[in-house]
Amino acid sequence: MLLRMSNLFLRTLREDPADAEVPSHKLLVRGGFVRRTAPGVYTWLPLGKMVLENVSRVVREEMGAIGGQEVLLPALLPREYYEETGRWTEYGDTLFRLQDRKGADYLLGPTHEELFTLLVKGEYSSYKDFPVILYQIQEKFRDEARPRAGVLRGREFHMKDSYSFDIDEEGLQASYDAHRDAYIRVFDRLGLDYVIVSATSGAMGGSASEEFLAVAPTGEDTFVRSTGSDYAANVEAVATPAPPALPIEGLPEARVHHTPDTATIQTLVDFLNAADLGRDFTEADTLKNILVKTRAPGVDEWELLGVGLPGDREVDLKRLEAALEPAEVALLDEAGFAANPFLAKGYIGPRALLDNKVRYLVDPRVVTGTSWVTGADETDHHVVDLVAGRDFAPDGTIDVAEVRDGDPSPDGQGTLYTARGIEIGHIFQLGRKYTDTFQVDALGADGKPRRVTMGSYGIGVSRAVAAIVEQSHDDKGIVWPREVAPADVHVVGTGKGDQIGEALRIARELEARGLRVLVDDRGGVSPGVKFTDAELLGIPTGVIVGRGLKDGVVELRDRGTGAREEVALAEIVDRAVAACRA
Repeated sequence: MLLRMSNLFLRTLREDPADAEVPSHKLLVRGGFVRRTAPGVYTWLPLGKMVLENVSRVVREEMGAIGGQEVLLPALLPREYYEETGRWTEYGDTLFRLQDRKGADYLLGPTHEELFTLLVKGEYSSYKDFPVILYQIQEKFRDEARPRAGVLRGREFHMKDSYSFDIDEEGLQASYDAHRDAYIRVFDRLGLDYVIVSATSGAMGGSASEEFLAVAPTGEDTFVRSTGSDYAANVEAVATPAPPALPIEGLPEARVHHTPDTATIQTLVDFLNAADLGRDFTEADTLKNILVKTRAPGVDEWELLGVGLPGDREVDLKRLEAALEPAEVALLDEAGFAANPFLAKGYIGPRALLDNKVRYLVDPRVVTGTSWVTGADETDHHVVDLVAGRDFAPDGTIDVAEVRDGDPSPDGQGTLYTARGIEIGHIFQLGRKYTDTFQVDALGADGKPRRVTMGSYGIGVSRAVAAIVEQSHDDKGIVWPREVAPADVHVVGTGKGDQIGEALRIARELEARGLRVLVDDRGGVSPGVKFTDAELLGIPTGVIVGRGLKDGVVELRDRGTGAREEVALAEIVDRAVAACRA
């Protein structure tokens, strides 16, 4: 492949796009790899399309290595299949919904479990047909409320989704493990620094679930690792270890105190410590009660929910949403408090919630025998020494408090520390959620029907492109790993006449040796602009044909290390080939 910049459909930019927040957004736009079409919707230009296809090629090769077979399903899907699984309502506003001219409902596919399940049902019926792994690489659509960061969080994106079908749990585990290993090979080949973390399944359903996160401070996902083990999890999947229950006997009786102007945790603690109650109080001794409203998919009415957690913790809204999914959730607003006068804002306690039949869930740390300072359900009043299991009994637990550095690891080894990442892959053991809905059976060896079990596995292909840039760039531009770069070598003819002509000759020889070559053969463009473009575009190896040509030398550059070396003209092709194949 030989690309000539003199006729390549490419315009580089010197300024960052006004709406760009992260490096990948800035550099992919400035480098002419993508252009914004609408919020969360991007056009892939020639160099960007090459990178996208290179990532897809790596994915295809590793999927083929585990026996995956590629198909292509429609992106326009009828409502009926998603209605049967409940996801027409569970997905809520995330779905792009539309109607045809006859009024029939359709959606643009966010993921294809239903269609793949029905495809296998229509073709296979015997245990001899299984296992099978089918996959596709296709555009997906999700109506993101806040598309941002260029192609990292878009409304239309490229994704590889694969699905395994097995007769039994052992087969599902084998398919899951095969995908996990394949994903490791994919992301290793893409040159990504990533972690594998435990995750929640969300609207996908199923049991076992793991995410592959590219480590990046700009990532939207928070994950944790342990200082004492290999434990790692998405923050939404962290299970807080519950302390052991404590004896109730002998604990002081609960007492209500007049605590004026203490609607916040800090003012309450300051008041208590100034009141000479015989001990010191901290924020962790208080029980904060947060009111939210929830609404199940397809239901119009909101339901109140009280969440109790230690006062030194804040509710993590992402953990809250994950814990209550697929229900919609929102913090209770002023209108909600006004409609429920039994709620004394700033002084809410468990009693009013339980007496008024408001579902009340507490943090796992709120165990029997723990004693708390909390609202007395009356303005300017709190109750001290309210004991869980004696004075109130919650309806259950909910693990939605923020996870902090230094928290104990759920596996009992070491403490947690947090980091940020970009989700680039997710694997699920779906089990029989979808095959139960569509009654997908296969005759076993004993002649009896067996319900097929499934796995679902996704890789964000376009997101992986952005993740690579997030991890592999400098202040001058992108530094592409060779596996995904749009070319192996960037040959730059810096001046006029002989320099450009010699650059073209070298480029053609490199192409003949099997390399992918980009040559800057533009006339009337200054050397400074060409060098700036070369650094921005980030091709791994550079050959600079400049003023040294008169002395019979050219320059060989490594974009990653910045190393430069003068090489005799007669040797440059061999040296460049060796550099690309090292």
